[in-house]
Amino acid sequence: MDELEKAARGLLYDANYDPAVLEKRKAAKRILHRLNALSPDERQEHAELICGLLGRIGRNFVFDGVFHCDYGFNIEIGDDFYANVNLVILDGAKVTIGNNVFIAPNVGIYTAGHPLDPERRNVGLEYALPVTIGNNVWIGGGVSIMPGVTIGEGAVIGGGAVVTRDIPANVVAAGNPARVIREITAEDAKRESFGRK
Repeated sequence: MDELEKAARGLLYDANYDPAVLEKRKAAKRILHRLNALSPDERQEHAELICGLLGRIGRNFVFDGVFHCDYGFNIEIGDDFYANVNLVILDGAKVTIGNNVFIAPNVGIYTAGHPLDPERRNVGLEYALPVTIGNNVWIGGGVSIMPGVTIGEGAVIGGGAVVTRDIPANVVAAGNPARVIREITAEDAKRESFGRK
C-alpha cells in the first residue's frame, strides 16, 4: 500500500518525505502556479486547467481569484459552483462538494491533521479524513472546515466559523467551534431585508 492509499484509508502516512507523494503535490503546484497567474480574460485556459487538476468538476464553475490545493485529484465538485478569492483545499483525503455551493473569500477546507505526539508528527506523519459538503450550501467568509466533517444539504455556515463536527441539513451554523444557531425555514424565503437590526 502506497502512502496516498494509506491517506485514503485514514491511516497515518508520510506526507513530507515520500518521493511519490511529494511529486504528486509538486505536479499540482505546477498547475496551480499557471492557474493563479492567468489574466481574468483567459477564461478558457483557466477552465481547462481546473478540469485537468480536479478529480471531477461539474458544469458552470467559477474560481474567482487565487486557489490552492495539495493534489487536486481528491476534489470532486458538482454543478453551479462558485468560490471567491483565496480558497484553500488540503485534499489528502477525498473532498466532495455538491451542486449549487457558494464559498466566500478566505475559506479553508482541511482533510489533513497531525498526530498529537511530537515524535510521529516530527517525522512527517499525518492523517487525512474526508470532507463532504452537500448541495445548496453557502459557506461564509473566513470559515475553516476541519478533517472528517460533513455539512448537510442547504446549510449556511456563518463567517469565521470553525467547523469541527458534522452540521445537519438546512440550518445556520456559526461560531468557534461551529454550532447550530437555528433552522432555515419557509419564512427565510419571504425575507426582503438583510441588514442588521
